[in-house]
Parts: sequence; structure tokens; C-alpha cells
Amino acid sequence: MRVAPGGGTAVQDHEALAEIELCGELIIAASAAGEERLSLESIDRVLRVGEERAGG
Repeated sequence: MRVAPGGGTAVQDHEALAEIELCGELIIAASAAGEERLSLESIDRVLRVGEERAGG
């Protein structure tokens, strides 16, 4: 088993971090919706579908 070296040398995967953030936002939106399902429009709004992404 290999152990990552200490001292703050962790590698960051920015795409994975962005996906985790979006999943978190979806979870928050779903929990705020209570018993209702999120509509496709709501999901698109949470995921910012159609917005121009900076640097993309």
C-alpha cells in the first residue's frame, strides 16, 4: 500500500472538484424541495446549464 506524502503536496483534480461541488448543489436543492421532485428546469438552473463558463 502506498501512502501519499505529507506536507501539503496533494494533487488537485479541478474537474473532479467542480463535479463534487455541482453534486452538492443538487443535493441542497433537492433537500430544499421537500417531498417534491426537482423539475428538469430546476436541475438545469442549479447546474447552470446554458451559461457561459469562465475560461471554457
